[in-house]
Amino acid sequence: MHITPITDLNDPALRDYSQLTDVALRRVLEPQGGLYLAESPKVIRRALAAGHKPRSVLLQERWLADIESDLAAFPDVPVYVGTPEVLEQLTGFHMHRGALASMHRPELASVADTIAGARRIVILEDIVDHTNVGAIFRAVAGIGADAVLVGPRCADPLYRRSVRVSMGCVLQVPWTRMPQWSTSIDDVKLAGFHVAALALDDRAIALDEFSPAAPDKLALCLGAEGDGLSPRALHSADSTIVIPMMHGVDSLNVASASAVALWELRVR
Repeated sequence: MHITPITDLNDPALRDYSQLTDVALRRVLEPQGGLYLAESPKVIRRALAAGHKPRSVLLQERWLADIESDLAAFPDVPVYVGTPEVLEQLTGFHMHRGALASMHRPELASVADTIAGARRIVILEDIVDHTNVGAIFRAVAGIGADAVLVGPRCADPLYRRSVRVSMGCVLQVPWTRMPQWSTSIDDVKLAGFHVAALALDDRAIALDEFSPAAPDKLALCLGAEGDGLSPRALHSADSTIVIPMMHGVDSLNVASASAVALWELRVR
């Protein structure tokens, strides 16, 4: 490995990692700069296994031996090493997972290529909370859906918090961003998917009534945390389904709802 001890926190080579608590800076750095940050050795390994290329790695020295074999294919990638105190000064937070990697973002596939061969997909419209996006990806990976499509205004799945909450599942689940809602939904339907909107609606079918005869190819559409799916999304759906609730509770958090619906609608 190309190991470089950190001696100057103002070194331009470290700018990928500086001031990570500044949300505005992260949004500029990650999506528009073509980078994302993988946090923890486990997530870094998943990123490398997915074929993503590191630009640099930031480590506490005690993690060097643990990650050395994973970086063997990248001998020219700089590995910056510092004490926990130095890394906290640099990043603005305590790196209790011990490792960060600045990764080059892979080029996203088309909607058609992403869902080719799939039977269960999830579509996220305007979900702005990165924690919810990460949790949904973890449910998708764990329960067994095949791909995720994120709407034009949906939060970034490769944002550091999304990656962390998903336990790296955003790096193993096929996904892409929909360039436009209307044309992308058309692509989904042309591929033979029945689009089911998960929403509170008086005309909605109860999930447990819908699932026994669920179509072979199903796209589950989930909406924003507060307002739910837009009228546009509801209009484009072939069916609307709802999770029956009790004790006056009308709905679940969108990530929890995704897990319940995916389990009930899983391919058997």
